[in-house]
Amino acid sequence: MDKKKRLTVSVIVLAVLCCCLAVTSFALAYQVAKLEYNSFQTGGIGIDLNGGKPVITADEYLFEPGMTVEKPFYIKNNGTWAVYYKLYFSQISGGLGDVLDVTILDEDDNILLTGKLSELTKETVPAMEATLESGQRQDLTIRFHFPKGSGNAVQGEGLTFELSAVGVQTKNNPGKEFE
Repeated sequence: MDKKKRLTVSVIVLAVLCCCLAVTSFALAYQVAKLEYNSFQTGGIGIDLNGGKPVITADEYLFEPGMTVEKPFYIKNNGTWAVYYKLYFSQISGGLGDVLDVTILDEDDNILLTGKLSELTKETVPAMEATLESGQRQDLTIRFHFPKGSGNAVQGEGLTFELSAVGVQTKNNPGKEFE
C-alpha cells in the first residue's frame, strides 16, 4: 500500500502544480493583454511666420543714412506642444547686411534680438527667452536702422535676405537644443 499512497500523493501534487501553472499563465496573459491599451503619441511642430508674407519687400524703401523703418509681423505656434524658437536671417547677400542695424521687439517694446543683419544667423542667435504655447500668436516689430555715420562707402549697395524661424518642442528639452 505504501506504493499506492505515494502514487496518490504524487498525482495530487502534480495536479496542484498544474493548477498553479495554469493560474500563473492566465494571470500573465491577462496582464499582457492589459498592456495593449497603453499608447503614446508624438507631437508636431508648425511655425507660422507672418503668414508666409515678407516683412519688407525690395521695392518698398530706398534706405539712406539715418533712416529707420519699423514693420509689424507675427509668429504663431501651429504645433501640438509649446516650442522654443529662434528668429534669424538667412540667404543674406549684399553689402548692406554688414551696415543695417536690426532690432526685433515684442508687443511691450522689449528687445528680443539686436545686431547687424549679417550677424543674426541661425548659428549665432540664441533661442528666445519665452516659449510659444500651442496655438499662441506673438505680435512683433522689426526695426531696420541705417546708421547715419555710414557715409558714401555703401552708396549703391543692396541687400537681400530671408527672415526665418525655427522651433523645437519644450518637452524633454530643458537645454533648448535645436539639433
